[in-house]
Amino acid sequence: MAEIPRKSLPNIIASQIVAQILDGVYKSGYQLPAERDLIKQFGVSRSTLREALKSLEDINLIESRHGVGRFIAELNEKNLAQANKMASDAESQFDTPRVRLTSEDSPEGPRRLPVTPEKPLIIPNLKKDRLGTFSLISWWERDKVANAKVMVVGAGALGNEVVKNLALMGVGHIFIVDFDTIELANLSRSILFRESDSGRKKAEVAAARAKEINPNVHVQYFHGDITTALGLGVFRRMDVIIGCLDNREARLAVNRFSYWINKPWVDGAIQEFFGLARVFIPGEGACFECTLTEQARRDLSIRYSCPLLARENILLGKVPTTPTIASIIAGIQSQEALKLIHNKPVEPGKVLHFNGMTNEVHTTAYTPVEDCESHWTYGDITELPLRVDTTTLDDMLQIAHRDLGPDAVIELNQELVLALNCPQCGTHEDILRPISEVGFNRAHCSVCGLLREVEMTHAIHGDENFLSRTLASIGVPPLHILRAYNTEEYRFYELNGDLQDTLHFNHFDRPLSEAPIKLTGHIKLKDRVVMKKHAKITIHEPGIKIAGSIEDDKHQGQSIKIIDDSSKDDEQQEQTIKIMTDSSKKDTELS
Repeated sequence: MAEIPRKSLPNIIASQIVAQILDGVYKSGYQLPAERDLIKQFGVSRSTLREALKSLEDINLIESRHGVGRFIAELNEKNLAQANKMASDAESQFDTPRVRLTSEDSPEGPRRLPVTPEKPLIIPNLKKDRLGTFSLISWWERDKVANAKVMVVGAGALGNEVVKNLALMGVGHIFIVDFDTIELANLSRSILFRESDSGRKKAEVAAARAKEINPNVHVQYFHGDITTALGLGVFRRMDVIIGCLDNREARLAVNRFSYWINKPWVDGAIQEFFGLARVFIPGEGACFECTLTEQARRDLSIRYSCPLLARENILLGKVPTTPTIASIIAGIQSQEALKLIHNKPVEPGKVLHFNGMTNEVHTTAYTPVEDCESHWTYGDITELPLRVDTTTLDDMLQIAHRDLGPDAVIELNQELVLALNCPQCGTHEDILRPISEVGFNRAHCSVCGLLREVEMTHAIHGDENFLSRTLASIGVPPLHILRAYNTEEYRFYELNGDLQDTLHFNHFDRPLSEAPIKLTGHIKLKDRVVMKKHAKITIHEPGIKIAGSIEDDKHQGQSIKIIDDSSKDDEQQEQTIKIMTDSSKKDTELS
């Protein structure tokens, strides 16, 4: 009697794995489950499983990566026919159809972290790649970090640490906002500031130092008030906003702007040895405004009872902090932002408290407020090729009337001060400026000295006598998103013509035409001085500036000027260095 041919057990297991590959359970590039899971699935020994996997490696159906795992290879014309034959043989071995696993079937027990097929295993060159170590993190996606746009609001103690962390991690685009200037007291808590920076803009210096830390990142700074001076179109193009603020009004503004355009933001606060960090995502849990107590709301209401005074007295004193608590909270904020960039899970609407006195950490969940005024998100945004400095109120009303009808109204983000009226002597002064540009001192009557009444509006109906005024003149910032509405709906218009000038991320970028000065070989300065190749020239006098560039033979015969600003004469002393080169030597002569 002839022997009935039967496959060995490893061949049967290999055929079943192939069948699952063809069924789409395991797709090309995906990682196979761990050996313990496959052993449990097929009910075989480890040696049998490994023999089956080895046979699949031999026909290039799976690929083994040392220290990582086994991955499904790409199906091609060479292995597809053999894979189909093996799968058919697997079905012919059994009378009952094979069990087809789905992607929802997951083995129990410990599982290794999945490796994304788009990220191959790469051994970085740590001597040349400054971000190479990050590539060893399983979930790190370098392109996502390099393409990310992060806004840092506030460049004080927290902001310094956050900007430093973002630059070190290689976040590709950093937008820094602050309205303040540097004073010596900032130096004890701000790693990016120097004593020579006193009086300079915080945002500008922080952006410059971030570029020094990592020249590959792109930075932009904005010196202005976040509550009124920055267009919503800037927020709209950010991936994450990080708040490093020290007052409730600014936090409330960032919270509302972020919610309106559906962007996550990470808030941080510090005082002495205490700090907190929290993530707010529109539609997921509480927002910042939900967390305000009744007392906090009463404090903010001063803005409406006397708006001109409120704008000047929001912060009555400085909050004492230490650089250590700033580092801790800023580190948490930076890490939460990194998780948001990678779409990793976070806990929105919760706050992490850190007590530096006892080293205790605890998390608390906020309760969302159903009728919170911040819980409102813009709909579809129409991009208009218009600029705030050339577009008038009448131009915008015509667009709104076309879309919403003759009853359309344009709504402004901040109050527009129309006039100041004195109730005692009856004097009237037309203002027509945004409230952010009208100080408290101006509210007093110039005749009797009494505090005048403020006439304001935040809506444009079309019957005003100033419709010819440009949007910029009434305080609308560049790249802003204006709201228009009728009795039934809202429309949203972005002034996209400001985009190129408003958001560029090219501050402190060196133009490609600028090349470093290279001086090699021999240099003549009166008496002949022989210098080694690649030697450096140090000019000790601070008033001397060198303009121009020298690059090897291609600048033969050209000149650069040395200008001595320290000269006491009326005219600057100028000396010219002429580059003389030939095939055997390079001389620089002073004339």
